[in-house]
Amino acid sequence: MSFKDTAIFVLAGAASHVCAPFSSRTARRFKSSADKRDPRRRDSTPAIDATPVGLDATRAVQGTHEFVPYAPPAASTPAVRLIAHYLPQFHPFAENDAWWGKGFTEWTNVGKAVPNFPGHYQPHCPIHLGYYDLRIPEVMEEQAKIAREYGIGGFSYYFYWFGGKTLMEKPLRMMLENPVVDMPFCLIWANESWTRRWAGRAQEVLMAQEYSIEDAQALVRHLKDYMDDPRYIRIDGRPVLVIYRADIIPDVAGMAQAMRAEAEAQGFAGLYLIAAQSFDVGAPEKIGFDAAMEFPPHQIKRKDITDTMGVTNPDFTGAILDYDVVVQAALEKPEPDYKLFRSATLSWDNTARNQNAPRILAKFSLDRYRQWLSHLCQNVLKRDKYGPDEKIVFINAWNEWAEGTHLEPDRKFGFGYLAATHEAVPKTTEMT
Repeated sequence: MSFKDTAIFVLAGAASHVCAPFSSRTARRFKSSADKRDPRRRDSTPAIDATPVGLDATRAVQGTHEFVPYAPPAASTPAVRLIAHYLPQFHPFAENDAWWGKGFTEWTNVGKAVPNFPGHYQPHCPIHLGYYDLRIPEVMEEQAKIAREYGIGGFSYYFYWFGGKTLMEKPLRMMLENPVVDMPFCLIWANESWTRRWAGRAQEVLMAQEYSIEDAQALVRHLKDYMDDPRYIRIDGRPVLVIYRADIIPDVAGMAQAMRAEAEAQGFAGLYLIAAQSFDVGAPEKIGFDAAMEFPPHQIKRKDITDTMGVTNPDFTGAILDYDVVVQAALEKPEPDYKLFRSATLSWDNTARNQNAPRILAKFSLDRYRQWLSHLCQNVLKRDKYGPDEKIVFINAWNEWAEGTHLEPDRKFGFGYLAATHEAVPKTTEMT
């Protein structure tokens, strides 16, 4: 971090503790300004009863903030496969050098974040692996090791394919060639176009995504090397492939059919296709998919608490949401008729990518995260519609540091995220 960035961080961090909240008049002015610049900020969702279930209310709201040191639990076999989303952008590559500056990686933004309100946890600083570079093989080896120790049963790696062009594939190819990375995995096709959205210029396209049946078939052929790997996650013998934005694909059902046929031509038993409910996706069978997958913080019930947090950033136009309310809504969510892989998230906060207009899940607590994850695990275990290979829960995420959601240990909680995860997942001995 440069001297200038360090000075800004120190001053802003101090201000977050000593500055009084804005006056009500000033707060109303900021609210009006934010509404004009970001009309999505207002949310008409009715307030949800956020009374914790089975937990002391004070403990659940305040959370457990003690630093948890590295202490691998005794070996056990989880009864549910926990799959954590994994971002491979922690290494420099030519396109990012050209678009964002020489040497840019995900860490570039992470270190710049400063608090927007008193008690706002920013920046998130990694420990154990530090500010790692995925070009170093030992990094992915150690990630897999500690993930397995704490009950993680797979990584879902984001995969970036644009009409035959791939981005950030080098770490995945290294993983494929390194059996020491002892972790089952599947892939998520992150099929959005790349733009300068982080810089507030979403209309400026860096890498466009275009769709065709032929391109979908080419993607399956490209993925054959991954799906042939014995670590690749399969359901009923079929390799799992998650599509992040199925809603923006023209004739998505036709594409799904073509991808399945190509998989069979490549010697597989087909594909197990999962549509992420990132935006407008409901019942998966309507688009030719096998299942859907929740993707919080997308499509969550929420309560905007921005005006109660004493924002100290005069340029703030973002939204601060109550994590406790999100969890309570997830606990009360009914099971749909279709197959839906449930998902939990940690303290989602993309301040590192957008200092003045982030979306933040505030009042995060390890207790509520643990309760959320435990509920999802128990839910999938008791549902007969999910076969043995489908006893899966996803977690957002393993290493989304710029979005403030990561199981990897940090300076504040240490290994608390992973310890809570291990405590939440049922073990096979508990099910007998």
